[in-house]
Amino acid sequence: MQTLYTLEAQEQAVKSGDASRILQKHFDQSRQLLSYLLYVIIEVARYAETDARLRASKHLPSEEDLNVNIKLAGNETLWRMLEDASLQKALETDKPHLQDNKDLIRKLYHELVATPEYQQYIKEQGREKKSEREMLDFVFASVLLPNETFLAHVEELFSNWDDDGEMISQIVMSYLAKPGSVPFQEIISKDKADFARLLLLTVLEKKDVVMDLIRPRLKNWDAERIATLDMILMQMGVVEFLYFETIPPKVTINEYIDLAKDYSTPQSGQFVNGILDNIHKDLVREDKMHKVDFRTN
Repeated sequence: MQTLYTLEAQEQAVKSGDASRILQKHFDQSRQLLSYLLYVIIEVARYAETDARLRASKHLPSEEDLNVNIKLAGNETLWRMLEDASLQKALETDKPHLQDNKDLIRKLYHELVATPEYQQYIKEQGREKKSEREMLDFVFASVLLPNETFLAHVEELFSNWDDDGEMISQIVMSYLAKPGSVPFQEIISKDKADFARLLLLTVLEKKDVVMDLIRPRLKNWDAERIATLDMILMQMGVVEFLYFETIPPKVTINEYIDLAKDYSTPQSGQFVNGILDNIHKDLVREDKMHKVDFRTN
C-alpha cells in the first residue's frame, strides 16, 4: 500500500524496477527502526559504566560517587545481544551511533535509575536469568516507550514509526526474550516478502483490467474527489479477488475495510466496503471468480 501510494505521488513515469526498490526500502526502514530501538536499550544499559566513571572523576567525589552500581552494564541478556552477530551486522549497516542521541540516552538512564524497579534490581544478588531479561523489558516498555521526548525523537528519525511502531515493538520484546532469534538481514520472512512483491507487481501489471471493474461502480461518485489511498486499496482488493486463490474474498474485503479506516478518511471504510462488495457479487454472479496467477493470464 505504501509503495503504491509513493509511486502514485511520483510526477515522473514509473521506471522498471522502481516498485521493487521502493518496497525494499520500506523493508529496510523496518529493520532500521528495530535495530535503533535495540541500540538505545543497549546504550542505556551500558551507560551505568559511563555514569560510574564520570562520577568517580569528580574533583571531590562522594562515597556514593565512588560506589555507583554497574550491575546493569553486565546484564546477561545485554551481553547475549552484544554477542549476536546478526544484530551487530545490522548496527554496522544502519549506524544508529551516528544519531545525535547521547544526551537523550543519559536522561533515559537517569530516569531508569530513579525507578523502584531498578533499585530492587541492583539490590538483588546474583544474576537470575528471568530477572536479567525482565530488567531490559522494563527499560524498553516502562522507560523508553512512555517517554514523550524519546518517542518524539524516534518519530523524527523514522517516518514509518506510526505504521510500524507496534509491530516492531512486539519484535523487540520477542528478541529480548530470546536474543539471536531475529534474522535482521531478513526481518520480513521470505514468504511475506514474496507475497508483498507479487501483490505489488500484480496491481501494477493489471491496473487497466482492475480499473475496468472499478470505474462503473463510481458513477455516483466524483472520481476526482476519491482519496488516492481509497483507490489504491480498491485496486489491491480486486487484484486479490482475481489473482490470489489462497485468499478468501471475505478476508480481502475485511482487511481493506480495516486499512481504509486506519489510513484514509472517516468515510473510507464504508466506501471501500461498498465498492469491493459490489464487485465481488458481480464477479460471482457472472462466474468470473476463477482466480489465476496474473503471469499466466
